[in-house]
Amino acid sequence: MFSRLPSAIARAILMALLVATPALVLPGVSSDATQIVVLVALFAAALTGFEYASAYPGLVEFRDAPPFNRIRFASLFFILLLVSVVYARPEAPSTASQFVTAIGLLIGSAMDFPYSPVRLVVLMLPDTASSLEVSMLRSAAGMAYLISLLSLAVFLIVLRVANWPYRGKSFNVWVNLPTFDPTAGGDVVDRLERDARFNVTLGFLLPFVTPAVVQLASGAFGSMSLSDDQTVIWSIAAWAFLPASLFMRGIAMQRVASMITEERQKNTPADAEQELQPA
Repeated sequence: MFSRLPSAIARAILMALLVATPALVLPGVSSDATQIVVLVALFAAALTGFEYASAYPGLVEFRDAPPFNRIRFASLFFILLLVSVVYARPEAPSTASQFVTAIGLLIGSAMDFPYSPVRLVVLMLPDTASSLEVSMLRSAAGMAYLISLLSLAVFLIVLRVANWPYRGKSFNVWVNLPTFDPTAGGDVVDRLERDARFNVTLGFLLPFVTPAVVQLASGAFGSMSLSDDQTVIWSIAAWAFLPASLFMRGIAMQRVASMITEERQKNTPADAEQELQPA
């Protein structure tokens, strides 16, 4: 446990920083909002610290199979940071926010075509939204979605080039998939492949389904509110990050299923020869 403690403390601090990023970047955050952010950041830091300090698995998947969680963390951090910069001081922007907003506008405009996820997000705005609000949301959504796609591309490169998750040691399914019960019934490979297909399908549909669900719910609960910048930032981050995370999880589970199949094929000939030998 003590050998894991420095790494766990560092991860806990980074997780607290991630949660607090929008509140640190945005100006004029109220004291009540600051207290809530501090409470959530402390909870996230404690959960991360206990998870990585313990030798036994908890809730975090692929804990001992880097850089899976590092890629996901970096993706979410940069989404929150850049989207927060876009929403910081729109009336009197700084040089950094102007540069990030300009890049976001280029990306958002390029990705804002009919039936695209960015177009569906922009359509969630009420008819009373100003042109500045539409431009900011388009910029933030385009940038967030591009970062999520880049994180997925980085993971695929690591999977291919570094032969993930092989890192000179055996892959422990119990530690890296703590919520997966191999004794629940049925073949492990079939269940892993089924879960992989489900995650990939859900990751593909989620960017399109979420805006449609919000549009349907707006008739009963009102249109999307832009009064709280932190709520908008976290909503955009969740919309862009969750599909990429599901894609990565599905691809990783398919990789684990392939590894188990390869090990079975290696062991099958030896087992068969032993059965054919006379007693």
